[in-house]
Amino acid sequence: MTGKRPAVGNNRSHAKNSTRRRFLPNLQTHRFWVESENRFVKLRLSAKGMRIIDKKGIDSVLTDIRANGVKI
Repeated sequence: MTGKRPAVGNNRSHAKNSTRRRFLPNLQTHRFWVESENRFVKLRLSAKGMRIIDKKGIDSVLTDIRANGVKI
């Protein structure tokens, strides 16, 4: 929903050696009850995405997701 993807950076040791690493987003799988469809919808989204759903509502967010061509 938010389009978050893993970011790439470096691990830095005390001696300032660098090794590549990935910073993973805080993804959660969560079931949301959709009153208009009378069913649960399972979404894999970030913690920020859950806050957006709390703010805008699940129906508004689902219409945005479906407008992008994602089947739910």
